[in-house]
Order: sequence, then structure tokens, then C-alpha cells
Amino acid sequence: MQQTSDAAVAIPAVANPPAQKPAAARPLYITMHPDDNVAIVANDGGLPAGTRFDCGLVLAEAVPQGHKVALTDFAEGDPVVRYNVVIGHAARALPRGSWVNERVLRMPEPPGLENLPICTRVPPPAPPLEGYTFEGYRNADGSVGTRNILAITTTVQCVSGVVDYAVRRIKAELLPKYPNVDDVVGLEHGYGCGVAIDAKDAAIPIRTIRNIALNPNFGGEVMVVSLGCEKLQPARLASAGTIPIQREGELDVVCLQDEQHVGFESMIDSIMASAERHLQRLNARQRETCPASDLVVGVQCGGSDAFSGVTANPAVGFAADLLVRAGATVMFSEVTEVRDGIDQLTARAATPEVAQALIREMAWYDNYLQKGEVDRSANTTPGNKKGGLSNIVEKAMGSIVKSGTGAIHGVSGPGERVTQKGLIYAATPAGDFVCGTLQLAAGINLHIFTTGRGTPYGLAEVPVIKVATRRDLARRWHDLMDIDAGRIATGEATIEQVGWELFHKMLDVASGRKSWAEHYKLHNSLVLFNPAPVT
Repeated sequence: MQQTSDAAVAIPAVANPPAQKPAAARPLYITMHPDDNVAIVANDGGLPAGTRFDCGLVLAEAVPQGHKVALTDFAEGDPVVRYNVVIGHAARALPRGSWVNERVLRMPEPPGLENLPICTRVPPPAPPLEGYTFEGYRNADGSVGTRNILAITTTVQCVSGVVDYAVRRIKAELLPKYPNVDDVVGLEHGYGCGVAIDAKDAAIPIRTIRNIALNPNFGGEVMVVSLGCEKLQPARLASAGTIPIQREGELDVVCLQDEQHVGFESMIDSIMASAERHLQRLNARQRETCPASDLVVGVQCGGSDAFSGVTANPAVGFAADLLVRAGATVMFSEVTEVRDGIDQLTARAATPEVAQALIREMAWYDNYLQKGEVDRSANTTPGNKKGGLSNIVEKAMGSIVKSGTGAIHGVSGPGERVTQKGLIYAATPAGDFVCGTLQLAAGINLHIFTTGRGTPYGLAEVPVIKVATRRDLARRWHDLMDIDAGRIATGEATIEQVGWELFHKMLDVASGRKSWAEHYKLHNSLVLFNPAPVT
């Protein structure tokens, strides 16, 4: 794993190098930095009390897989260090060999947003990576799709049932006539009415819906279904010409309340007639050879465990570096999962303006959480803790490494469309479905998702490649996980090897090969981030 800052992670070290015992039988632990005073147990199923490591450490109690063991004696209040970062303080005295978990840790205060290092550790540009291509769909605006999808945008939740019925009919009756079109997707959401449409923060869900419609995988064919009386009117959705919903001078919108619709079937007939016009244009598109620089990749983690920052996320970070070297766009997100490492990010910012934008997004989210009378600790889930992540500080350190080691070139707010190349921080909440929805709006054409606990997460709008953090998960979910990064922890593969494997997998999937989530059509709903009031 690559060093990302003075406080960040180094190459993980397995306590006992391969010896005479089989790897599966030997007790193993992993440290992330020479100065760490805790390590995680690597063995499947964990280890019982009394287990002795070759270094002489003896477990004072049973420790589950992925959970931390004390490498030294702790007095109450002593700092607990993992990733060379203080992830908490001992809530009571803990002898060497103790199980260190959330119940025996006090979380540190969040780092301040003042006097941060600004552009102090900007990595020099890495050598360009040339000659890598994929087969994609080039759009009129210069963007490139990895899929050729008819997306039906909705202005309000009220029409979702009708659109769902129409999509089933379109797939059954129309789609077979257009073999170059991959799918038909209804962009359903819970917005559009009953909201404070003019509130300051209402701009976020509106621009999210607008920018999702412009995703490169939809080929510029924006089809809109409206109810008629909703607050989010089609004209507002397409304000200032941002969405081309006019064809030959007429508004290309199916409005269910229009007087021309007499009965339900009339509505469906109108939607299908509009869909066929869009399908005809989409069907004319053909894949062509595109440079890897046309990829726009979102990286995300969900169902994280203590191995996320050891195996899958570092491999994703290595692949992210490769993509940036190839001229592509990579975006990482999840505010609460980078907040505790903000000093690492501002130090890597390419310019002072990028650093200030990072600070701005952190401050906005701090205020958002404060309004809800919670703090960043609300992020961690029971599954995270069962997988060995004691708190959000530890989780954040493992999450940040998805961004790789390069300079951060830009920052976008939630729902904004990213147009820059390079490594971009796209500010989003950390919830899987909200983050995925906002990355769609930012313009991704490919999505990478790492998981340790396991989740069947998927998106209908872009292909999702799933990376398992542990061998056991990859074995049990062999037909859901696309990449097994658990081999890094067992010593069967290096971070670099898995990173290159993921890079080539991305090119293959971008060219049309289906990921497992795509194969099974595992599609989660779009979930808008709406911090504005609901009336």
C-alpha cells in the first residue's frame, strides 16, 4: 500500500512470514505501520485465547477475524494507533494481547478545519500510461458511454408506478427490435412535490436529477415523464437549456395530466411512442475504440470491514493511480469517511483553491450533521463493527486509500457534474445508495465498489465492479464478487498485482463484458440527497 501522508498507511506487514506451517493454520496478524500499537487478526474465524504468535505475543482473550489485538500494554487514556493515526484512547487498562474493540475505546475529537497543511505534499505527476483502450459509445458532447441505455427521467414520484409499467412493456415489446440498445431504465426517485422547492438547499436534489439525465451512458437521449401538477416542473428541470428536452421546437415530455390522455392505456401508449423515437436514435450508435482517458470512474466502499483498508481499497487506489496516469477521471467521495483525514487531503491538493474547496465541503457537512444533532460517529454500522472497525476514525483511514497517491485536481459539491480530468473529490454522504446516485449525477460511466461484509449492491445506470476484501467472502459469494482482493492479506498476491487486475477488468467491463451485478440485474433504487425541508 502506498504512503499517502505522514499520518497515512504504509505497506501492511504480516506478523509471521511464510514458514514451515501451512498458511491457513498459522496464527497471523497484520500491522499497517511500524509505529502501530495494535494489529488485526488475519485468520478466518479469528483466534482463541491463549494463541501464541511466533513473535511471542499471546492472546489474552479470543479475537475475531479482522479485530484488533493490543501489541503493548495500555493504561487508561493511552492513544491507540493504527495506520500511524490515533484512532482512539483506551477506556480502561488493557494488557498486551487484549481484544481492542469499540467498547474499550474512546473516540478522539475530530480534527479542526483551521491551520491545515495546504499543498505541502503534492506528488509529482507520474509518467503517462499510454496505449490502453476500451470499446465505448462516443456522445455528441465528447463524453463516452460504457453502455447504451434509454433512461426515462421522472419529475415526481407520483408517476413511478406508471413508468415502471411502461418500462416492462417497452422491454417486452420494443427493445427486441433495437439490438444495439442495452436496456431501458426508469429514473425513479422520491422527489418533485411536497418539498420546499425554493429552499436554498433544494438546488441539490434538482441538479442531481438533472445531471443524472445527462449521464454518458444515456447517449444524450433525454426522455421525461411528468405528472403535471408537481413542483418540479419539466421547464425547471431543464432550466437554462441544461437538458435538451426539446425536439424540433416541441417539449419532448409525456405529461400524464394532459387532456389528450383518456384512460391509463392512453398514457402508456404515449410513453411507448416517445420511447420508440429515442430507441431508434440510440440503436444507430455503435461501439468504437476509445482511449482509457474517456473513463469516468467512481470508487466507493460499503459493508466495510477492517480488511477494507488492507486489501481492496489499496488495490483500488493503485488502479486509480493507473487511471489518472492514463488521463481518465477518478472520483472518490463519502464525506464522513474522509473527514478524519482532511489533513491528508489538503496536503495532496494540487492548488490552494482545491484545498479550500475540500475544507468548504467538510465544513458544510459538519454543519449539516450538527443541525441533525449527530456527529460523524453515526456513520459506522453494526456490520462495520462486527468486521473489526471500532469507529469512524479507523474506518476513514481505510477508506481514503481508495483515492490512491496522486494529487487531488478538483472538488465538486453534491449533485454537480464533474468535467475535469484527474483525481476528483466528489462530496457526498457515505450511504451507499445516496453516494452512488450522486456519483451518477457527477457523470461516472463505471463504478467500483469494495466490500468486506458483503452486499449485493448494483446500479441499473452504470456497470458496477465488486471487489471483496477477504478470501472467505470471495469464496462464499463467488458469483457476486468480481475481484478477490483477499489474496493480498494471505500473501498470494500483491496490491500492485490486484490493482492491475482491476484496471484490466475495468477496460473489459467498459467494453461490454458484464459484471456479476449486471449479470443478475441487481439494481438498487436511486436515493436523492435532499437537505432541504419537506413541507
